[in-house]
Amino acid sequence: MNKNKKFYVYIILTVNNKLYCGYTDDVERRYKLHKEGKGAKFTKANKPFKLVYVKEFDSKNDAMKEECRIKKLTRKQKEELITLPFDKIHIC
Repeated sequence: MNKNKKFYVYIILTVNNKLYCGYTDDVERRYKLHKEGKGAKFTKANKPFKLVYVKEFDSKNDAMKEECRIKKLTRKQKEELITLPFDKIHIC
């Protein structure tokens, strides 16, 4: 296994103001799949608008743990992780 391989947790803001969190070893490729409607059932139904958060990890396990942690957060707590001016965005 490549010890230099990095893994990432990311959050996507959808066009209908929902947040999707996932992990990958290639953010660009994975985001492209989401945009094409092939990334996940959630993003097929909720079209991605913008990648709003990315965090790097040295192991897949650490990235998966962080993804799980983020998914348990409230919407407000997730918003605190990202840098969009959410006070300007209508929250559904």
